Order: sequence, then C-alpha cells, then structure tokens
Amino acid sequence: MIQDIAPHHYDNAYHPTQPKAGDRVFFYHEGSTLLSAATGEPFTWEEVTALIGGETLETTYFFRIDETAFHWSREVPQSVLEAALPVKDSHFRTMQPGWLAFAGITASQLHQWYSSHRFCGRCGKPMEPDQVERAMRCPVCGNLVYPTISPAVIVAVTHGDRLLLTKYSRPGAYRNYALIAGFAEIGEPLEDTVRREVMEEVGLPVKNIRFYKSQPWSFSSSLLSGFYCDLDTDDETVTLQADELGEGTWFDRANLPEGGSAVSLTHEMIQRFRQGPV
Repeated sequence: MIQDIAPHHYDNAYHPTQPKAGDRVFFYHEGSTLLSAATGEPFTWEEVTALIGGETLETTYFFRIDETAFHWSREVPQSVLEAALPVKDSHFRTMQPGWLAFAGITASQLHQWYSSHRFCGRCGKPMEPDQVERAMRCPVCGNLVYPTISPAVIVAVTHGDRLLLTKYSRPGAYRNYALIAGFAEIGEPLEDTVRREVMEEVGLPVKNIRFYKSQPWSFSSSLLSGFYCDLDTDDETVTLQADELGEGTWFDRANLPEGGSAVSLTHEMIQRFRQGPV
C-alpha cells in the first residue's frame, strides 16, 4: 500500500527545522503540486537555492523520511514556477519511487489543512502555527486546531466464495471495481458504520464483521479501516444507492476482475479474498 515504504522510515513527529542540503521543498500553484521538471521529484533544497539566488524563503516543516526533511513554501517564486512540473494528487498513485509518492500525497494533505485554517473558525482572527505541536492556534481566543483526519471504512461483503464489488456512479470518480466505502458519523462505532454503509449503498444486511487492516489515505484526508463481513441473508439481490453507485455485482473467487490501484487497501483486500477464505 502507499504507506508501505520500507526500508525507508516515516517520522511525523513535529520538530520544525530550517531546510538544509538534501531536504525537499514542496510548492503548490492553482491546485497542483509543483515538482521539479528536471527530475520529476520534489525540489531539493539545493535546486531551490540555485533558483532563488540570494533571496530568502519562508518555509513550514512537514515531516521527515529517513534523514530527509520535507518542507512547504507558501510563496512560489517565479523562477521556481518556471522550473516546475505541475501534477494533480492522482499522480502520486503511480509515481516512483514509492517513498517520494507517499511524501507527495501526505504533504498535499498537510498543505490543504494549513491553507484551510489560516483564520480562526471561532473568532475570525489570523491563526498562527503552535510552537510545541502540529496545530494552528488563535492568539486572540486561544482556539487550537489539529490536522483533520476523517475515519472511514472499506467493506468487503462476502457470501461463501463470492465477493460483492461495486462501481461509483459519480462523474470523475474512481472507475474500476471497488469495495463499499463510507465515512463514520459522529457517535458511531466503526462496526455500525459498516452495517449502515452496506445497507445504504446496496440494501443488504451483514454479520460477522471483522477488522482486517487500516491505511492512511491522504487523497481524502482519511484514515481507512478495512473490514470483512458476511452476508446475513441468502438473498443476494442488490438495491443500489443510485447517487453513489452505478453497479453492484457478485463475483466468484475464481473470477474476480483484475486491475485496481495497487497502493490501496481496497486492492489488497480484494487480492486477499482471491487467495482464499478470510
């Protein structure tokens, strides 16, 4: 999955530093991440200093992978813009090497959070980065805001040797077969989210809900929890939630469709079912 970057080590502890040789800097412009056109990777600090000459650049520390720290510059100098390759978040699904793809989408999530919390949601005054932990603090009313992470479930509904796969109906949505997915609501245990989402999206009751694995999914600022569950009826009739899904089809284990994004929990769970009972 996208976070599996071994032997590299991701360190998300908040210990802000200034960029140094070997570090990377992310820039964003008009909804795109700016990578170096020369390498197709995040700009190195050496590239940035060469491009901006003697100018100063204010940066925000993001995280570290091994000994490489990753930073963000709110300012995009014209010289950097002219040397950049703009990419959308979907680029990081297939970018190589994988550890830089993980850095790229994780940085994009942080950038969106910082950009959405420049002003206090309580009193409207400008926010400031907290000095101790990764948070934005209002110096006027004291409001403290942490990065937004939304809990969600990925659900593999099984019936013996059959697995239910779906396709989204929304324009621009992921087009391959997928598992049922949805966000947890306030006050709702994840197991209840599983039951509710399956009933809402395909109209089926389920039982024997069992946790498989979790995955950070920065494409939607989510923390995904994967569950397998069994159909709690002999009737496999699917009633689709039309505004969410365009297809819901049962597949035998031996005839599961190929494809899908290898970086995703959905893909791993389908492959795991293909191998045998779970």
